[in-house]
Amino acid sequence: MVSAANFASAILLEAGLSFLGIGVQPPMPSWGSMIKENYAFIILDAAYLAILPGIAIMLLVLAFMLIGNALREALDVKN
Repeated sequence: MVSAANFASAILLEAGLSFLGIGVQPPMPSWGSMIKENYAFIILDAAYLAILPGIAIMLLVLAFMLIGNALREALDVKN
């Protein structure tokens, strides 16, 4: 479904804008800002602080895309 792809792209856009610093402001939590704040720890021993929000974004976008594809196949009128 198109709406699942729109949700996935909205999540990616919000995280990307927050990573660049033009998304939500610091009192509001955002996965993009979490990655930005912990970006320096990637080369240190605490790389998981920046990698875990990235994995969460990836899994959420994947879930939206899989659900959208499953709904499209289940509600296909051609079959």
